[in-house]
Amino acid sequence: MNILFTGNGLLQITLYFLVLFICIKPLGAYMARVYNKPLSRLERACYKIAGIDCQAEMNWKQYTYAVLIFSLGNFILLYSILRWQSLLPLNPEGMKNLSPDLAFNIAVSFVTNTNWQSYGGESTLSYFSQVTGLTVQNFVSAGVGLAVLIALIRGLSRKNTKKIGNFWLDLFRSCLYILLPLAFIYAVILGSQGVVQSFGHSLKVPLIESVQLKGQTEKLTEQTIAIGPAASQVAIKQLGANGGGFFNANSAHPFENPTPLSNFLEMLAILLIPSALCYTFGVMIGDTRQGWSLLATMTLIFVPLIFCTLIPEQIGNPALTPLGIDQHPTLWQAGGNMEGKESRFGIVNSILWTTSTTAAANGSVNSMLDSYTAMGGFVSLLLMQLGEIIYGGVGSGLYGMLIFVLITVFIAGLMVGRTPEYLGKKIQSFEIKMASIVILIMPIMVLIGTAIACLTQSGRAGVLNPGAHSFSEILYAFSSTANNNGSAFAGLKTNTPFYNCLLGIIMLFGRFWVIVPILAIAGSMADKKIIPASVGTLSTHRPLFIIFLVSIILLTGILTFLPALALGPIAEFLK
Repeated sequence: MNILFTGNGLLQITLYFLVLFICIKPLGAYMARVYNKPLSRLERACYKIAGIDCQAEMNWKQYTYAVLIFSLGNFILLYSILRWQSLLPLNPEGMKNLSPDLAFNIAVSFVTNTNWQSYGGESTLSYFSQVTGLTVQNFVSAGVGLAVLIALIRGLSRKNTKKIGNFWLDLFRSCLYILLPLAFIYAVILGSQGVVQSFGHSLKVPLIESVQLKGQTEKLTEQTIAIGPAASQVAIKQLGANGGGFFNANSAHPFENPTPLSNFLEMLAILLIPSALCYTFGVMIGDTRQGWSLLATMTLIFVPLIFCTLIPEQIGNPALTPLGIDQHPTLWQAGGNMEGKESRFGIVNSILWTTSTTAAANGSVNSMLDSYTAMGGFVSLLLMQLGEIIYGGVGSGLYGMLIFVLITVFIAGLMVGRTPEYLGKKIQSFEIKMASIVILIMPIMVLIGTAIACLTQSGRAGVLNPGAHSFSEILYAFSSTANNNGSAFAGLKTNTPFYNCLLGIIMLFGRFWVIVPILAIAGSMADKKIIPASVGTLSTHRPLFIIFLVSIILLTGILTFLPALALGPIAEFLK
């Protein structure tokens, strides 16, 4: 590898983490204050209008019921908007109503914070559908994830109570005090960089040279350029770990990501809230060392995987070498495997974005994942198959990590012959059963869904590439939807009734079959008494526990998916 490139790449990665880590403590402390602050007049007025008793707290079953009912209502509303968008306002391009299967897939996708897209936004959805449908769900689905996390934190920090908070209060505060202000600031900055924000018609631009397409008699003299209210959606899609692009090309589109500054800020937003929540957790339980240890665990796994992706991409695609293509980096060219990557951003920014988006359940892209080398595809798959806990989604990443913490504490307790404890609470059979459901539901959905797609004619009909790569594309689709990530390998035709319905069902399982046991654990832990620490208590913030936790996470993910990975990216790499 070229030394100049290596230094430049390291500088970009270092700068990214430096800015990210500087933001963690102030943002994390602010979020902790949001959930602990007394009720404001604005909140009281809003709750009164909505008929909510803001003083009444919920047990875990009531909290779960509120989450499910709220999500069901959002699904019905969004599905209705998509099915009848031609009759609704803000539709200057006359977009048609969506088919039932596509509307079902999109509604499930955005309600579950997955934002999987098997459609082109600028050619499928009206402005009304984008703004009142998708953008609203970007806020509230992220708010649901934050609310569930806060309920779990309360369960771990409280004692001798069955109450874990009020879902409506937690949701309202998540959206009003955290997501909305950050999104507003981001939207203004992105707008200043050239991200479009308009409700006007698409632009008709004359071509410099006329073009005659195959099969047409008349030459084209103008191009239609789609615009729309993109800045407001791009801001929350990045901050809320949503990832669904306003345009089909997502953040590779110049109207969503026009400059190096917009690229850096959008990339920063992917990990901003998930990483800061580690500090929020530490503040709310009264021991910031616990939060820092979780952040260290995530970073110890994430950083090596960045370089596992970067090095093969920079070396280049070996299939291109026999063709005489020079892939060595110089002062005049980026070098390496630039297929599917933006020349504006280069390989390092593409890799950093890709690993961040697959680690953080964000799903947005600024390059084409299908064009990555086999090792690049392997790392992207692995980051999702670890359970989206390496930073993970907004709220969902940290509550997934805490499940692995409970499992690790339980295994450590068995090894030394002691009753496992975490934060002064005994970890008993009920918590382990619920934690097992959380860990098992994702791989079950991924592997069963992949098997169905590979064994049925409808599933194989969507394959556009032969061999091991096609298997990787199918495995990626189900890994992405089961983990509520939303990114896609592409090369797989998924806008069919088969894939729209099956992937929609997978998304529902991946979201709510995890949330329910998480809240059950929150309720069980809140009802326990706190046991004072003793000389035999396992310290969960020291390096030894962090190494143990990293080992459990990697062993669980790799052993579960190694056979499937061997048929996909590993086979492609060896070939």
